[in-house]
Amino acid sequence: MPSNQGYSYKSHGTNDQGNHYCARDYGSSASNQNSYHYSNTDGSYYYSNPNGSTYYNDGQGGSTYTPPSDNSYSSGSSGKK
Repeated sequence: MPSNQGYSYKSHGTNDQGNHYCARDYGSSASNQNSYHYSNTDGSYYYSNPNGSTYYNDGQGGSTYTPPSDNSYSSGSSGKK
């Protein structure tokens, strides 16, 4: 697959339910070499980022961000978990 912006595509596509996914390889210098994201037909989506952070949006106004230090922050609820 083509390389672009410091990563190469490992796999991507859409499953039978219409949900999209994409996996990328950022190489050995990334904290998370095998990062990926997916988006669902219900509007929710999730990112696992090359720096080790994650982000989830439930598609209904709530979201959770986890930085590389494993502290989780949410909006639409009580804040830091």
